[in-house]
Amino acid sequence: MTRLLKANQEKYYRMAYAYVKNREDALDIVHDAIVKALQKVHQVKSPMYLETWFCRILINQCLSFVRRRKNTLNLEDVKPISREEDWTGRVSLYDAIDRLPPKLKTVILLRFFEDMKFEEIARITAQKESTAKAQVYKALQLLKLDMEDVDL
Repeated sequence: MTRLLKANQEKYYRMAYAYVKNREDALDIVHDAIVKALQKVHQVKSPMYLETWFCRILINQCLSFVRRRKNTLNLEDVKPISREEDWTGRVSLYDAIDRLPPKLKTVILLRFFEDMKFEEIARITAQKESTAKAQVYKALQLLKLDMEDVDL
């Protein structure tokens, strides 16, 4: 288990950072996921699924953190509005991804940021491969619509 964690630590950090956009929070989430995984590693039936199992723990930790943070206001996150700031500026793809529902954001991050196959995504998200594909395509449609609205 420790070999797996060390070999993929950057990947896990990137995944957590994609959810929270804060270095310290991402590191805390990865740490908490590692602690939880080490406490429960004896429950894994097949070593072949260790990475999938850990990714699921990490994603759950990320989603839990985002839900908790959504219910609190952090003054550091509030940015003052500049009068010179142009509100007609283009919204980045990353902002559009952040606006996706959590399940759709997860499949997009796994597919395009972590370059996972639909089979792996299905295992991590505990659903059928066809459902994972459908969610990716639905998310892409929503992103396309979101980005088209920005262009108008």
